[in-house]
Amino acid sequence: RPGGGGFAGRPGGGGRGGPGGRGGTQGAFGRPGGRPGRARKSKRQRRQEFDNMQAPSAGGVMAPRGNGRLVRMSRGASLTDFAEKINANPAALVQIMFNLGSLLTATQSVSDDELQTLAAELDFVIQIVSPEEEDRELLESFDLEWGEDEGDEEDLEARPPVVTVMGHVDHGKTRLLDAIRKSNVVAGEAGGITQHIGAYQVATVVNDIDRKITLIDTPGHEAFTAMRARGAKSTDIAILVVAADDGVKPQTIEALNHAQAAGVPIVVAVNKIDKEGADPTKVRGQLTEYGLVAEEYGGDTMFVDISAKQGLGIDELLEAVVLTADAALELTANPHQEAQGIAIEGHLDKGRGPVATVLVQRGTLHIGDAIVVGEAYGRVRAMIDENGNNLTEATPSRPVMVLGLTAVPGAGDNFLVVEEERTARQIAEKRAARERNATLARRSKRVSLEDLDKALKAGEMQQLNLILKGDGSGSVEALEDGLLNLDVGEEVELRIIDRGVGAITESNVNLAMASDAIIIGFNVRPEGRARTMADREGVDIRFYSVIYQAIEEVEAALKGMLKPEFEEVQLGTAQIRAVFRSSKLGNIAGCMVTGGTIKRNTKARIIRQGAVVADNLNVEGLRREKDDVTEVREGFECGINLGSFNDIKVEDIIETFEMREKPRG
Repeated sequence: RPGGGGFAGRPGGGGRGGPGGRGGTQGAFGRPGGRPGRARKSKRQRRQEFDNMQAPSAGGVMAPRGNGRLVRMSRGASLTDFAEKINANPAALVQIMFNLGSLLTATQSVSDDELQTLAAELDFVIQIVSPEEEDRELLESFDLEWGEDEGDEEDLEARPPVVTVMGHVDHGKTRLLDAIRKSNVVAGEAGGITQHIGAYQVATVVNDIDRKITLIDTPGHEAFTAMRARGAKSTDIAILVVAADDGVKPQTIEALNHAQAAGVPIVVAVNKIDKEGADPTKVRGQLTEYGLVAEEYGGDTMFVDISAKQGLGIDELLEAVVLTADAALELTANPHQEAQGIAIEGHLDKGRGPVATVLVQRGTLHIGDAIVVGEAYGRVRAMIDENGNNLTEATPSRPVMVLGLTAVPGAGDNFLVVEEERTARQIAEKRAARERNATLARRSKRVSLEDLDKALKAGEMQQLNLILKGDGSGSVEALEDGLLNLDVGEEVELRIIDRGVGAITESNVNLAMASDAIIIGFNVRPEGRARTMADREGVDIRFYSVIYQAIEEVEAALKGMLKPEFEEVQLGTAQIRAVFRSSKLGNIAGCMVTGGTIKRNTKARIIRQGAVVADNLNVEGLRREKDDVTEVREGFECGINLGSFNDIKVEDIIETFEMREKPRG
């Protein structure tokens, strides 16, 4: 190029670093020379210098020292959150964690243990704030308080009891509510009122005094427990419906266990007394085994014989509810303050948008109030009762359907009235961000056998709750007797809060979440989404095929003597779609892989209707079409040969697994 390396045709030009370039004596186009000469740094070099200034070296720490200063952090916080608290660079904390053996990003949620390790390295003291405490602090920052002082005693007024109807399927729960409300809910259940609002208020007369009762219908014991798992107390009394001709059934016991775990008084409605073969006395005897002793037998539980179909005993049942509330509870609230309560359920209506059924627990809710419900907020545009009537206000224990929210709240979300909608939006947005982080750290909250000894030594555990599920009632009874006879000393109380026969259900996982319980499965496995739910929520499920092994492990955990063991790791599941018979190989299962990966030469078990029918089998042959393969992934069909085992049927589940050594904590 003419001009010594500058742009073509430009006099006096020059390349970079050349005579006419930067640092030369003459600039381009003949202009006087520029800055003194220095080598131009590449982007890589500049970035490296920046990193060297920001991050610590491999052996040293560039982050500030805490000198024992206390730092409060929420569950699921990231290194960036911690850096903001201690006025440090997140890159420095990432490097420190890398030096300590943890590969993390600056914005990734960090477990409580990793935060404690990092804080100890920098001489800080970490205090983990629970989501509930953080929510309280969030409300305090807006001069609000959930469950605030309801004022002087003269401000309090009696409120109706809130009742949940529970019991076994087909024992008459909905027909009972139909009889109580004297409206045909059963006929409209497919798309009628029961689907839209799950709470009702009815009137009755007790001792010549008009009384009201609020009934929660649709949640059942699953959502009842889901709300309790989130710290919401929605129910004052539970009505347990038992059919006189059918007696106590597994779901009856399940509902009973949920109510007892919540510490809720129970009134038993013995239904269908008009049917042939009805035996109310037998029901009383059966429930005595589960701690419900009728008043006529010297106990304190009220039993009422009813026929929901004929309308018999309904008034007596409502009277029993009111009398139980008066005897066991003191139900008062202040109706003169801003409303607070909980969401019972919510759904998205095509014409109305997000709709929430809320239960006012204190104060009075008015049209036009700005409210925040969990992560949803808005102004109360309309309030509708169970009969479709518009209301202008809702007093304590009054359930109403609220319109005007920005999103559908979850069951158990707290709601409260605030002065401005802007405040409600800010609270909802901060709750949403906190919930995302808390979800990632939720696993560490649940109790497991591994951390039981640690929790006992820290004084965090006084009661170990267990849920037992087995393939037969005899096995469950034997396991329960063995566990209850353990000598656990005075440090901890061992309590069986639920037991039953059959596969582990989502309801079992819900109860374990609410009660911090461990689920023990004897020759059974989780059904449907129960396993996924347990993994997501960090619920510890233990599987056993030998009773004494389960008893020994629980005893060892209580005594802090758990030794390293082999852990079962599930590899894949496949559903048998067809069975092919081969004279040479025996029965071959034509399968669809429904989860994970099926591998040859791994252990397998057969699950039939939720129960284990064969265990410790070997996957000896695996074919994909006509080819022998070593593995088949989810979504593909394959043929599986289990060696000499031929007792396979269509719809059976083949579950493959391997044993890995796992040191116990």
